[in-house]
Amino acid sequence: MSVGVYWGENNLDMSSPRLFGIVNITEDSFSDGGRFLDRQAAIAQADKLLEAGADVIDLGAIASNPDSASVPINIEIERLEPVISHLHARGARVSVDSFRTEAQLYALARGVAFLNDIHGFPHEAVYPALAASSCRLIAMHSLHGPNHITRADIPVQDVVDTIIRFFEDRLAALEAAGISRRRVIVDPGMGFFLGSNPYASFAALAGIDRIKRALDLPLLVSVSRKSFLRNVTGQSDSARTGPATLAAEIYAALRGADFIRTHDVAALADAMKVLRAAESAELTGWRNISAAANR
Repeated sequence: MSVGVYWGENNLDMSSPRLFGIVNITEDSFSDGGRFLDRQAAIAQADKLLEAGADVIDLGAIASNPDSASVPINIEIERLEPVISHLHARGARVSVDSFRTEAQLYALARGVAFLNDIHGFPHEAVYPALAASSCRLIAMHSLHGPNHITRADIPVQDVVDTIIRFFEDRLAALEAAGISRRRVIVDPGMGFFLGSNPYASFAALAGIDRIKRALDLPLLVSVSRKSFLRNVTGQSDSARTGPATLAAEIYAALRGADFIRTHDVAALADAMKVLRAAESAELTGWRNISAAANR
């Protein structure tokens, strides 16, 4: 099974999944809370991920897990500003991960390449600005409402159908506001966004190709260090989920994911080189392996 192929906008070569490197500028992110709260630490981490092969840096300045603290909007923006400025000076593509309209409007004004909303852009107040921009929109599916994160469940057998219905509704609303559906990247949501049952996330991973066929849009997967992996492996420490994360990310690539959002860009970039080399050997013979692996 070949890796995902999608020729997207923003001059991204989609001959294999493009990599979003995660930088959490927060004190209480579930995986690395506090590590990159300092602006220089966040900038250094963004640079490290770019050098490892990230195509886009995804900046989050507010955590979305149920136990996270509230952050005033001015603090969220203050955390984002120096890192965005640094990345733009480098010519890097920037994504801002925020579900709040004020932060989204700020990010649009700063000319970011992507906006990432865990609720799938439900707030109509931002639609005129979205319609006037060329920014790509990562709309994530979530069982939770836009104003309240809870712990909920979804029957595993209903996961893929629920995700598809969610996006059909969201896409209709965005298109009605003059926002082209071709600017949208869909994210099925993983971990607690799909409920407390870890197998709901595995059902979503297994359904990647079906979701893509139903919606005819590129798809992003974000499984890095998430709790459903720890549940299956028995690891209690998110820092020790590297092998589990990489396995899930490779599976997502083989199912057709177009973008993968990850903390460990270096590991995934190496894994994708190996996949491309193996696929080249299968399709065209051993003489082309070296060239394919280093595309």
